Amino acid sequence: MKSIVIAAPHSGSGKTTITVGIMECFRRRGLTVAPFKVGPDFIDPGYHRLVTGLPSANLDGWICPPEFVRASFAHHALNADMAIIEGVMGLFDGFGGTADEGSTAQVARLTGAPVVLVVDARGLARSAAAILKGFAEFDPSVRVAGVIFNNVAGDSHERILREAVAQALPELKVFGCIPRDDGLHIPARHLGLFTAEEHPLSDKFLDHLVEVIRDRVDLGLLWGAANPLDAPVPRAEPIPCRTPAGPVRLAVARDEAFCFVYEDNLCLLRRAGAEIVTFSPLRDERLPDNVAGVYLPGGYPEVFADALAANAGMKESLARAVNGGMPVYAECGGFIYLTRGVVDGAGTPESLHEFVGIFPVTTRMLPRRKALGYREVELAADTIIGPAGTLARGHEFHYSEMEEMPADVERAYRVRRGPVDLGMEGYRYRNCLASYVHLHFGSNPELAASFVARCRSYATRSSA
Repeated sequence: MKSIVIAAPHSGSGKTTITVGIMECFRRRGLTVAPFKVGPDFIDPGYHRLVTGLPSANLDGWICPPEFVRASFAHHALNADMAIIEGVMGLFDGFGGTADEGSTAQVARLTGAPVVLVVDARGLARSAAAILKGFAEFDPSVRVAGVIFNNVAGDSHERILREAVAQALPELKVFGCIPRDDGLHIPARHLGLFTAEEHPLSDKFLDHLVEVIRDRVDLGLLWGAANPLDAPVPRAEPIPCRTPAGPVRLAVARDEAFCFVYEDNLCLLRRAGAEIVTFSPLRDERLPDNVAGVYLPGGYPEVFADALAANAGMKESLARAVNGGMPVYAECGGFIYLTRGVVDGAGTPESLHEFVGIFPVTTRMLPRRKALGYREVELAADTIIGPAGTLARGHEFHYSEMEEMPADVERAYRVRRGPVDLGMEGYRYRNCLASYVHLHFGSNPELAASFVARCRSYATRSSA
């Protein structure tokens, strides 16, 4: 199995578009491509899934232990012809300034995959070689195999770039030079790109992208360079978790409004004994039959507020489940869906889009980002995802702001950002636990085991 990491010196270099194009090119050649994304992002993996037909797993060395990153990579790459890992931010950017935890470089080292840098050449000529030299020599344990230049102005610009690299770094391969092309931009909104569930990539767009990649990138040279390093190839051992006998049905919201879920969270839930049953809060009138728990992941409930508010049947079904003691776990957008609702920019009562109403607050969208960053959570009480003292890691990213939660609503999380204590969060009502933090169950697989165990206990009591 071959593998490469597609990285960049900084965000905005074009690595998502180029990654998607390379994946689609190899897929059209009949190859099985296993996609991955470094970091906690949800949107890029959706595009990977769209073109490869396979789920894209997040690999994050700060959120998850190194052994889990290796196991996840091996598990999802099993039987693939090629694993393509899209990086995050700049190659060496991670949690801090003195170590590479959470960086693309760390994942490249853990997986043994060589790095292809996507360099935005706009405004660069020979200086591009200096940038590449710095990245190639910064960490000898990370092998930079070559470069794809993006936003190349023309033939003369391409010639200068290639000559500069050949002189300064003759061992580094120039895999291609992609011209400036406004037709290669993927639409974006406040949390980044539009989600794959909203189908922003038309057949026309993909055909054009593939044509550009085929014409401007030497895919044969790239295929030849995508050999793993000398580091031991991770073994495809099962992702660790307890697997009790007999499945328990767990309803997971999956539609355009709720699509931000880590693939390994679902894997760990299955390995803990869950039978995943997906449903749509946008279109389904009630929860699936015979489920013993609900997982409401994040997404864009504010974008689909009218449709969610109009679906009275689903709101009533969820409220009955929560009030009946069913284990319900909600993150970010799923949390917002369990509040009284979302208000429009004016913030007037008349602008309220009414949601489920489990938590007695409203949410409003802000013109600027409210929160972004890694989070570590310590459970302050026994919950459906673990006992008091349990530690887990995840990420928070949103443009929304809630009213202050009433004091009588229990807080179950102590949240930290590195050494900074961010206070108490993780709101609980009966067996419903909701938070703005997206937890990655790979940070502590006992989260999935505990949640499924609580669902199993609920199913046993309900059938007695």
